[in-house]
Amino acid sequence: MRPGPRRSLTQRDIVAAAFEILEQKGFAAVSVRGVAAALGLTPTAMYTYFDGKDALLAAMVEELLDGLDGLGGLGGEDAAQPAAPRERLIALADDLRARLAEHAGAIALVTSGPLDGPNAGAFSELAGAAFAAGGLDESDSARAAHALLAAVVGQIAIETAWGVASADEPATLWSDAPARPYGDAAGELGLRAGDADEFRHAIGCLVDGWLATVATDATS
Repeated sequence: MRPGPRRSLTQRDIVAAAFEILEQKGFAAVSVRGVAAALGLTPTAMYTYFDGKDALLAAMVEELLDGLDGLGGLGGEDAAQPAAPRERLIALADDLRARLAEHAGAIALVTSGPLDGPNAGAFSELAGAAFAAGGLDESDSARAAHALLAAVVGQIAIETAWGVASADEPATLWSDAPARPYGDAAGELGLRAGDADEFRHAIGCLVDGWLATVATDATS
């Protein structure tokens, strides 16, 4: 008979093992059975910790986004001069992008279910609060926070797709493709590869656009 759960094993240990599988074998290989095998457990024993794959994936998302605040060296509530909303929003988006870029398969992970855990929901709450501090009302702050989240996740999806396409020897099926000045420029600027400065510039433009609606509403 195989041993049951070890007393010293924690949910965090299981999540760490799941991330190892994610890195080594890809998102499709992450399963209750696979993680159990990696830890020397029976699949049944795994259910002592998680009631199924969805719960395991949700815990991985929570671990990935633990401590997300984007503040870094910008200062927080205890700082003499807290970061302005614009800088805080750019740093928050940069933090999320960096976390997702660290793990192969992270984009599949964060889109595997609703982002409704405490850590998973932190981005929208922090972004919404920053937009509100910039003068947006509650509804527009929620809209702007959603747009910011979509921009970051979309950026990582693009980086992932182009990273796979450009690995080894890239091939194209479109030998007679028309000129693509804007698409080619995006590649030359490093946008598809996730150039950090270009990403922050793009996010800054998005944030500026939302914050500008405050002035527009005030004059209308």
